[in-house]
Amino acid sequence: MWMNDALMTFRRPLLACGLALGLGTSPANLRDLLPPPAPKFKLHSDAVFAEDFQAGTLVRWRADRDGVWSVRHGMLVAQLPDAKQQHSLLYAGDSTWTDYAVDLDVCGIRGVDKGIVLRVNGDRGIGFDLRGPGYGDLKIHLNELPIARASAGNANSMWHHLRIELRGNRCRVAVDDEEVVNRKLPMGTPARGALALAAYTGGVAECTVYYDNIVVTPLTAAAGTP
Repeated sequence: MWMNDALMTFRRPLLACGLALGLGTSPANLRDLLPPPAPKFKLHSDAVFAEDFQAGTLVRWRADRDGVWSVRHGMLVAQLPDAKQQHSLLYAGDSTWTDYAVDLDVCGIRGVDKGIVLRVNGDRGIGFDLRGPGYGDLKIHLNELPIARASAGNANSMWHHLRIELRGNRCRVAVDDEEVVNRKLPMGTPARGALALAAYTGGVAECTVYYDNIVVTPLTAAAGTP
């Protein structure tokens, strides 16, 4: 469970997002396979945080373990050891963020799980696990508590766009511009917090995942509330 252990050892915020075990394996040489070119970065004039990794550094990020996260060809990549239940989190942002939207592009190369945790506050947060081969779905967790699950096709070796909106206790998620979740969150869900990208090997004992074009924009509490 990538959240619990990763956050505890960092004393670091997060959650046990409860990422599921994956199915199937892939050749070890896929570890060095590059994804297709990432989608073009779109500027947002109202963004409070934006990262396209073209600078080649992670100065605005902090990782919970060394040797996992790096910038390769202008894209962020996470490479974990080939062993079961390995995990790592990469943190950024502001603990005071409340209502906000996150846009990002993600491409899994090896493994099943990839995702992000939002409203990270201490050892709590809302985890979004986009699961690929064998699952094709999105799972949302509050620490170890499952909140929602929805079908969401997301094949490996392809870029997918993920947009998550958190406005009050309302959560909306779109994968490749298709809405897959729009619902209220449970009572006690964190009301504010930063973000963390996730890498997790699960039961397949492998994870190579690329991220790019991370943009955080503020949302007003009233606008667009269903």
